[in-house]
Amino acid sequence: MARKKQSEKPKKSTIPNAYIAGAGIVEEEKITETLEKNYMPYAMSVIISRALPEIDGFKPSHRKLLYTMYKMNLLTGGLTKSANVVGQTMRLNPHGDGAIYETMVRLARGNEALLHPYVQSKGNFGKTYSRDMTYAASRYTEVKLEPICQELFRDIDKDTVDFVPNYDNTMKEPSLFPTTFPAILVNANVGIAVSMASNVCPFNLAEVCETAIAVIKNPKHDILSTLKGPDFPGGGFLYYDETELQKIYDTGRGSVCVRSKWTYNKADNCLEVTEIPYSTTIEAIIDKIVDCIKQGKLREISYVRDETDIDGLKIAIDLKRGSDPDKVMQKLFRMTPLQDSYSCNFNILVGESPRVMGVCEILEEWTAFRMECVRRRLVFDLKKKNEKLHLLLGLEKILLDIDKAIHIVRETEEEANVIPNLMIGFGIDEIQAEYVAEIKLRHLNREYILKCTQETDQLKADIAQLKETIEDPKKIKKLIISELKETAKQYGQPRKTLFYYASDVEEEQEEEEIPDYPVHLFLSESGYFKKILPASLRMNSEQKLKEADRIICHTEKTNRIELLFFTNQQLIYKTRASEFGECKASALGDYVPAKLGFGEGELVVQMVATADYSGDLLFIFANGKAARVPLRSYQTKTNRKKLQKAYSAKSPLVQVQQLPADDAPCPIFVRTDGNRAVLFDASLIAAKTTRDTQGVQVITLKAKQLVCEAQILTEEDAQLRKKYRVKTIPAAGSIVRDLPSSGQMVLPS
Repeated sequence: MARKKQSEKPKKSTIPNAYIAGAGIVEEEKITETLEKNYMPYAMSVIISRALPEIDGFKPSHRKLLYTMYKMNLLTGGLTKSANVVGQTMRLNPHGDGAIYETMVRLARGNEALLHPYVQSKGNFGKTYSRDMTYAASRYTEVKLEPICQELFRDIDKDTVDFVPNYDNTMKEPSLFPTTFPAILVNANVGIAVSMASNVCPFNLAEVCETAIAVIKNPKHDILSTLKGPDFPGGGFLYYDETELQKIYDTGRGSVCVRSKWTYNKADNCLEVTEIPYSTTIEAIIDKIVDCIKQGKLREISYVRDETDIDGLKIAIDLKRGSDPDKVMQKLFRMTPLQDSYSCNFNILVGESPRVMGVCEILEEWTAFRMECVRRRLVFDLKKKNEKLHLLLGLEKILLDIDKAIHIVRETEEEANVIPNLMIGFGIDEIQAEYVAEIKLRHLNREYILKCTQETDQLKADIAQLKETIEDPKKIKKLIISELKETAKQYGQPRKTLFYYASDVEEEQEEEEIPDYPVHLFLSESGYFKKILPASLRMNSEQKLKEADRIICHTEKTNRIELLFFTNQQLIYKTRASEFGECKASALGDYVPAKLGFGEGELVVQMVATADYSGDLLFIFANGKAARVPLRSYQTKTNRKKLQKAYSAKSPLVQVQQLPADDAPCPIFVRTDGNRAVLFDASLIAAKTTRDTQGVQVITLKAKQLVCEAQILTEEDAQLRKKYRVKTIPAAGSIVRDLPSSGQMVLPS
């Protein structure tokens, strides 16, 4: 077998080599192999060592910065220039000063990005709620650690966590912080890795500690009963959706809705926004409001400005006279980031493995991590006490016969032999002998002996208690619970983000969002639509059209009117006049098939405008039939944009006309290509509820003849054409000779 293995040769790649001028022979390689060798290590590095937070609540960049500040005695000392900290952090973090300083800015109190900041700041650190308010350079600002950082570094020097070499192996740094509270849930943490991301929302510290205690006591604890919901540093109001919150707590994924806090200044007739959602900025809100004003969606607002100053955030929105501030604010919530959602994705590294976890699972993992930290601390204390006890036991033997010890020391000729002689004389080890030899002569009195004896007894009791605690997980959990209570009491603060409920949301009709004003609506035969203001039409009424095109529909309505576009494929496309932009008569307008997404070969036949779907529609077909359908047959409860079977497909449609809602006489004139015509009243045709009804015959056609024209006449025009009037249908009609002009004629499409 050994010979066979030695004779085996490594497999050669089946991919041929290529010769490239100037480069020589280049071996080709599969892209999958290249990605595996080159991209995968990078991806894993980003996931594990950069973008995702770990169970202690920090990314490596945060941890390196805070630990550097801790080693610089900035937890108890005074403020120092930020540039000093940035420079020292470079010993742990192999990045430029800009990246390190930006990390510090996000952790600083002045930036207001964290619910519980870790860095106390002096100077301009910008604001997380402002896109344009940039922070000052590191040479101008000063920092130190906040008092809450004591809970991050507590007992870090007692071997509670592992220490690893830095990037150049010149010093050690902690792999995790032994945090005494679940910092991972207290402060927001956002990171984008390769093929995955993390977005942890912040929660109230007191609520998190209370929930952690409850989970330690009962793993099946109802999280929602103690952890009310996210608490953002920017405040605002959180929509309390119990179902969505439970989903986030169970799965670690979901989203919450946050709206701004506002007041109405009656004296200045303006809305004042003082707290905004954590996920947006002042500039994004103002830009969106201005955009909506330009589009005519917020006509109640006259001006908007940023009044943020040293006292805090403020956006002032001036209202026009007579505007209802509550209704305007509801529109702003729907149309701008003044109400925004925050997506949650609790993707956290546990043992260098990314996991999306719910709140209960996160707390269980943190508890396991914290239990290991406390156990290691107890083991460290036990080791120190054992070492101290070992020394005192050696001293105890000496104190039993001090004269003998003095004699040994006095009779020893060389100093190097003092320790060995003490070891031989009293039966102690070298460490004990070293300790005894260093005792000062002044300490060899009765008081000192009694103290050593008492300390020995206390050490024995402490060691027994430590051993008992280390071996009992329940006692370790009690220690963790006491630390959580202490942290919550000392650093807990009232919620900044309050709640609003479904009953607080005012339901407004959609029409409230649409400004209402008079408009002229035009539709050309080739499908171009224009919405023109009356003032603009008075200035220039000459319509610009394409060659051989003409206006087939003109109506005066309002901007809120609903439009029904009938196509040559028996379909209806429903929209509103407000969906079209205003234009001038000198413009071609909007091309309806493109605007509404018509299918291939689909063209506009006619347009009908309605506000309440009252009245009837009259369809005239080329085969001489007419169908009357109530307009309410096209009304839908849902917001459907497209309806099929709008009318009969048995014969080509010549015209569709909207009949008045009242019972007033409505003369209909129909003419054939055989030069015959009839004039009858629309009341002769009964309405059918079926949209694609074939209708009834209104004119008798001769062979190969078709209807070519149909229109509603005014009473004056009907009087001029009275010789074509019939009292019953169908009718053969009269021959058209001298037809009086009645304005625009509608030809078949």
